[in-house]
Amino acid sequence: MEKVFWLVLLVIFVAAEALTVTMVSTWFALGALGALLVGLLGAELWLQALVFGVVSVVTLAMLRPMAKKHFNSRLTRTNVDSVVGKTCLVVAQIDNLQSCGQVKLGDVEWSARSSDGTAIPVGTEVKIDRVEGVKVYVTPLAVAVK
Repeated sequence: MEKVFWLVLLVIFVAAEALTVTMVSTWFALGALGALLVGLLGAELWLQALVFGVVSVVTLAMLRPMAKKHFNSRLTRTNVDSVVGKTCLVVAQIDNLQSCGQVKLGDVEWSARSSDGTAIPVGTEVKIDRVEGVKVYVTPLAVAVK
């Protein structure tokens, strides 16, 4: 009867992995497979459970970091995150004390503030340090290179 239990668990974990594709239940499926194999060899239930636990923990500890690295290596910054680090041109003076300035990145104009609070004149090339809401915070390239 234990063998049926491990087989059912194995099928459930494999199905869950197939449906989610998040590498969450793979470790438990391998543990259930190990317990099923030990059960087929005639081991007691306590040993089957121990094999399930050990195989699940060991495979999780060994394979998860590799899987996480492999799946997360293809992340690309999109939308607003993609403008951070880009250079652009000041088209309206940036003076944090008086008003927001503007920078032009490609065909898009952004409201801009100086990251360090200094005034930045029109025509200065700047680097985008961060985005907060609809404003970009910039540093003049001459200062950013230091």
